[in-house]
Amino acid sequence: MKRNTKEYLLIALKGIGMGAADVVPGVSGGTIAFITGIYQELIDSIKSINFANLKLLFSGKFTAFWKAVNANFLLSLLIGIGISILSLAKGLKYLLDHHPILVWSFFFGLIVASAIYVAKDIKQWKAGTFLSLLAGVAIAYVITVITPAEANTSYAFIFLSGSIAICAMILPGISGSFILVLLGMYKFILGAVSNFNLPVIFVFLAGAVIGIILFSNVLSWLLKKYYTLTIALLSGFMIGSLNKVWPWKQVVETFVDRHGEVKPLIEQNVLPTSYAELTGHAPQMAWAFGLAALGFVLIFVIEGVSKKLIKTKK
Repeated sequence: MKRNTKEYLLIALKGIGMGAADVVPGVSGGTIAFITGIYQELIDSIKSINFANLKLLFSGKFTAFWKAVNANFLLSLLIGIGISILSLAKGLKYLLDHHPILVWSFFFGLIVASAIYVAKDIKQWKAGTFLSLLAGVAIAYVITVITPAEANTSYAFIFLSGSIAICAMILPGISGSFILVLLGMYKFILGAVSNFNLPVIFVFLAGAVIGIILFSNVLSWLLKKYYTLTIALLSGFMIGSLNKVWPWKQVVETFVDRHGEVKPLIEQNVLPTSYAELTGHAPQMAWAFGLAALGFVLIFVIEGVSKKLIKTKK
């Protein structure tokens, strides 16, 4: 697909959105890819990194390989994701530490609208479609309530963690970062990145590369063969994940991070009124609902802009 510089800059901006989402446990970069209209192309591009195309690379046919794997698209997206992780992630971390209710409210509205947006693709609702939707809701919900495990720092488990987390990152509604929390590896991997622990980073990335290539083939096949059921399942994932991004939470269990700071490990959803009683802090209802509404509307604004850009291009 031929694109101009402006279009590749837009893809990089979408990558920035994906990167910002992926570093927050509970929000999925796959959701951002879906609502910005690049999800199918992302899956197909990753799927194209196969043995046949790798043979082109190793035989010196670099240009043919680059075109075959849609590398301009993937590179633009990866640059955006990288920029986001290196810059916006710190800002998001600050906001989550100091204004968690407002951040989670915005994401809550964003994900509700995303679930509706994805479900709009389903033209006929049959019994199987409803069952697929409910299965997605159940799976995502169960994932969000599982108690996090302790870290297993063996290289085999680091490789496995990379494989599983990257698969979650491209699934709308399921956060790769949160999967790492459940596996007990979130703090360990963040520490490895911060300390440039190259052996751990290399093993984790190797697992991520293998996992995403294998999983993208499965997901691409499902979207082609069982599109409606797969879309219903993905919508369910988003709905089920709302449990994780509910803004008002009570800390049930904490941990001490590598800087000696006490951080929440397990949290329990509570009503805004209960939150005020339990924590002594204001539930910030007006701002929370306002930001949730902003997140909700933003999805449909993005949808409208995307449709206009497609019509202009035609």
